[in-house]
Amino acid sequence: MNITTITENKINIAIISSNEKLITDAQSALDLIMTVEYETKSNRIIINKDNICEDFFILSTGIAGEILQKFINYGFKIAIYGDYSKYTSKPLKDFIYESNSGKNIFFVNTQEEAIKKLKQNL
Repeated sequence: MNITTITENKINIAIISSNEKLITDAQSALDLIMTVEYETKSNRIIINKDNICEDFFILSTGIAGEILQKFINYGFKIAIYGDYSKYTSKPLKDFIYESNSGKNIFFVNTQEEAIKKLKQNL
């Protein structure tokens, strides 16, 4: 795992890159949160959706809720970028829409869009 920190509008944003799944359950999400906080002092994370287990995107598993609750509980904002076009689940599409309407969790297509979302001082 590689963590790159950028500063936009005086806000530190941690960009995570890896060739493996980093978030597979609530504990691995918490481990990532603690690592980012310790190494970067940032509470904003950008991660590729490919670094998150596929079960996250099957809402009936409950994994997405458990994982995202960790980010909320610890005061983190997260932007997950990637291609969501293969997902046809209406509940998932609704979940993504609702998340993008909020202030803490974003699902976007590109890393650049993720930076735009997280650099806002919401």
